[in-house]
Amino acid sequence: MNVPGQATERGAFRDPAFMANRAAPVHRWVPWIAGFSRQFVQDALARHLRGPSVVLDPFAGVGTTLVEADLAGHAAVGFEINPYAAFAARAKLGAHRLAPDGLRASVAAFEAFMAESARTGRTPEAAPPAAFRTRAPFYSPAVERKVLLALDFTATQEAPIRDLFRLAFAATMVGYSNYSYEPSLGRKASAGRPEVEDGDVAGAIADKLREMAEDAAWYRAARTGPERDDGRVVERSFLEDYAEVAEGSADLLVTSPPYLNNYHYNRNTRPHLYWLGFCSSPGDLKRLEALNVGTYWQNARDEARIDLDPTIDDAEIRATLDEVRERNPEKGVYGGNGWANYAARYFNDCARFLDGAAWCLRPGATALAVIGNSILQGVSVPTDRFLARIAEARGFELAGIHVPRETRAGSSIVESSVRAGKAGGSALYESVVELRRR
Repeated sequence: MNVPGQATERGAFRDPAFMANRAAPVHRWVPWIAGFSRQFVQDALARHLRGPSVVLDPFAGVGTTLVEADLAGHAAVGFEINPYAAFAARAKLGAHRLAPDGLRASVAAFEAFMAESARTGRTPEAAPPAAFRTRAPFYSPAVERKVLLALDFTATQEAPIRDLFRLAFAATMVGYSNYSYEPSLGRKASAGRPEVEDGDVAGAIADKLREMAEDAAWYRAARTGPERDDGRVVERSFLEDYAEVAEGSADLLVTSPPYLNNYHYNRNTRPHLYWLGFCSSPGDLKRLEALNVGTYWQNARDEARIDLDPTIDDAEIRATLDEVRERNPEKGVYGGNGWANYAARYFNDCARFLDGAAWCLRPGATALAVIGNSILQGVSVPTDRFLARIAEARGFELAGIHVPRETRAGSSIVESSVRAGKAGGSALYESVVELRRR
């Protein structure tokens, strides 16, 4: 693929798509739509590190970078604003400390409890999260009763077993609900699929826990290198708190910032956040929205005008945003001004991300950012190239822009259908921006 205005390299990295993690030990614990593959991280570690090092992921998600760095003998530190994702990442990083036989015994006790509860008609003590609302019932009455009983049993367990039960429930909870990911969270009925009248909640959770027990033994055997602490997950925004990492202490940064695609990373984990108790009101989600890179189009569209940070002195980026802003003014907040506001906020936050990366990385260290381009109001936005340009003004040299995935799944944004031939025939692709700290 020839990406306009940039030199690209094929074959430097394997496809970063997260889907490849679905069968990999420990990584398979939690489905996650917005991540990258362990093979991509393995390539990055092998290519850029020699000997035990410090690996940083500013947008850690469910911990793919952190787990692979830890397995390879490196110290790993990640930042993640989503409490559910941070919880999952910590659980994975502690997998080598688990006692598989103890977990299997708890699973057997859980299955016996659920079977007895079905026979006796036990009334659950747990209650659904009061503030969690969906347009249609998230669970059928039969499924919800089983879920609440599973939570009753979970509450009787000691840590860390209790946390694994919570994670197993979270990893399976959408499967027996009336919702699904396609790719955003929505009703099964809206996708032409039947609603779930009843389901094997106990079986789904137990199977996931047995998988965890198997993977814990694997992790313990696979974890190599010198004695070290578990990877560290900072549950705060890297943009605001990157000084939590000592200046110049990181040897490699591997991450995937949120894309300029308005995908609502936090809202799509809303069931997990509420049911695990990480969120108790809509205000909690609003706080996470405000922390997300670029916030969201819905939060930026009403403002009269958001401009680029004056430190982003790049004529092409400004001209591209002006072009977006001029599109479809008759559509009000759905027209170009709202999308240009969103993009301006996004690139301003990219500058903050790169300021933090420059602080954390030692001179000569590498930063790898997996990022997808975007199409706003029919205007092609080469997000990878713009990120590189912002980086060059913040202490980095561009080592290359690699395109391991020349087409990526997903819809373009409002009025930007790639299939309809808009935006000059541009397509959605995914790049690895490779930067070197000066």
